[in-house]
Amino acid sequence: MPHHKATLFLRHNRPLHALWLESQAWFSARELGRLIGRYLDEQIIRRLDADQHRTVMLLRYGEYRNTVMISESGAYTVLAHHYIPENRSLRRWLTYEVIAVMRDAQGPTQHDAPQTSLMTWTGRSLCLLHWQSEPWIRLRDMPEVLGKSSIHTPSTNAKLAQPWRQAAARLFRG
Repeated sequence: MPHHKATLFLRHNRPLHALWLESQAWFSARELGRLIGRYLDEQIIRRLDADQHRTVMLLRYGEYRNTVMISESGAYTVLAHHYIPENRSLRRWLTYEVIAVMRDAQGPTQHDAPQTSLMTWTGRSLCLLHWQSEPWIRLRDMPEVLGKSSIHTPSTNAKLAQPWRQAAARLFRG
């Protein structure tokens, strides 16, 4: 059995080992289960199609271990079958950060095309966009960078909206 080295992603201080294999993303079943708040036992794994799960020798925490992995489509199937509201944001994170970073790491780089990467520090991780030789952080991720729960407050939003409303009213008055 070939040995594989995974990429470690963090979500809410919980690890997710992911692997790019045969042009698709694969995730540690055990860690994906922790992220959705459910132990993914053999019965749940057996419900997936044969091409949606496999066991590989994966380097995790310094040693190779047999690890049950779930494919990208298998992960979406598990998320759909074990729905809780948090799974919506987990699906977005998997799609727009984890898989995007892994996919961009595989292909040849083009200097004019934006690419994503992962920045990790003290138990946190953040998806970066690299474009025109500059790293970019999404505005919605700034509270995470600043260590704050939110940038916008209702009073700030009201202050920002007021001048726009006044300008629109002047425009329509003639």
